[in-house]
Amino acid sequence: MRDGRLPDGFGVRIDPRVRSLSGGRVLIGGSPPRMVTLAPEAAAMIGDGFLRVSDPDSAVVARRLLDSGVANPRPMSVPSAADVTVVVPVKDNRDGLHRLLKSLRGLRVVVVDDGSSVPIEVPAGFGDDPAAPSVTVVRHESARGPAAARNTGLGAAGTDFVAFLDSDVVPRKGWLEVVLSHFSDPSVGLVAPRIVALEPEGSALARYEHARSSLDLGRREGPVRAGGPVSYVPSAAVVVRRRAVHECGGFDPDMHVAEDVDLCWRLQDAGWRLRYEPVARVAHDHRVTLREWFARKLFYGTGAVSLAARHEGKVPPVVMSVPTLAALLLTATGTRTGLLGAVITMAVTIGRLRRVFADLDHPTRLAAVFAARGFVGGAWQLASAVVRHYWPITLLAILLSRRIRRLAVAIALAEGLRDWASHREPGGLGPVSYVTYKRLDDVAYGTGLWLGAVTERDHRPLMPKLVG
Repeated sequence: MRDGRLPDGFGVRIDPRVRSLSGGRVLIGGSPPRMVTLAPEAAAMIGDGFLRVSDPDSAVVARRLLDSGVANPRPMSVPSAADVTVVVPVKDNRDGLHRLLKSLRGLRVVVVDDGSSVPIEVPAGFGDDPAAPSVTVVRHESARGPAAARNTGLGAAGTDFVAFLDSDVVPRKGWLEVVLSHFSDPSVGLVAPRIVALEPEGSALARYEHARSSLDLGRREGPVRAGGPVSYVPSAAVVVRRRAVHECGGFDPDMHVAEDVDLCWRLQDAGWRLRYEPVARVAHDHRVTLREWFARKLFYGTGAVSLAARHEGKVPPVVMSVPTLAALLLTATGTRTGLLGAVITMAVTIGRLRRVFADLDHPTRLAAVFAARGFVGGAWQLASAVVRHYWPITLLAILLSRRIRRLAVAIALAEGLRDWASHREPGGLGPVSYVTYKRLDDVAYGTGLWLGAVTERDHRPLMPKLVG
């Protein structure tokens, strides 16, 4: 059930980034940030930041904490792996498939051969190993695309859960148990592991992909929601509740890019809850030749047009409040008048926030902190859009104005260095190489975005979304 009660024993823990006020009765956090006010009885259930469901009342409180984004699930039970079918769509990647099958010991597997030039077969002698997976091969005589191949595998699966794995991935030990535990919440329809690099060492580009792959959504767990920190999860590795995906009509076979994003958002619209679980890991064989890598990033960018047509308002390059945008643009003028206007705008924002926090201790301080966070967050969001989604406009502007040229160079360097600092790992790239690849990454995606918009004559994926 999409709105089923959380089972007894299910736990939730308050996210460490959430701010607790008024003795735990007020929680501020989540994304977008929100203030959750709890009754004294509900606050007492949480105690030291952990709540375990034991009755209907605690189940209601736990559900509210999860849905508000201020807490993360800590499930206690795990469905059986016997209830899982692994679906592997493959086209002309025999070696990758064989490597993957070796890691799926004891599981039921449906391989969908999507028109490979040489029909896919199970390796000779594979079934002699008693722990080998049980493999069924279904073939499309001509290629129909990855979405259609996954739908074919979904139709062939008879289990409650289906794990979609691409042929170029290798799951890490224990990944499935961690992912399956989230399905003890009957409202969860999809859970995704973190996708990491199969071979993290190698060329500079390989090390960049290890740190900044489009498939790697980072170390922080959380709900998958359009507009949130994790707005979708890639279908290279994902586990779904079969009934949920059937209800939503499966993957859209007409989409050859961003079909995973589309499925996530349709599940969300249907009321299912989705989770990203980075403790579970699946390794991916990244593309690390420059031509293939650039082409893939460009291809991802073209998917925004299809998403904008299917999901109105969910793919804007920028989502920002009007006061924050006004303050940023006034600051960017670099003039005294502009700076004064920005200060006045922020003062008005603080005044409005103060009324929200009026019943809490130090409301002015809280309002100032959150207004500053909004301003800084908006600045980095706008900087990213300038060098990624809107880079063709930025390029035209720097050719026409020396002042804009200096500002654009400063933004490109600052945004790249900030991204390097947040994704830096031991043995990774230095700042110069990283920023160089980050700018190429953004140019590739932005090029695909504009190509799609111009080809389809649809400007919606380029339009910012302004809120009150």
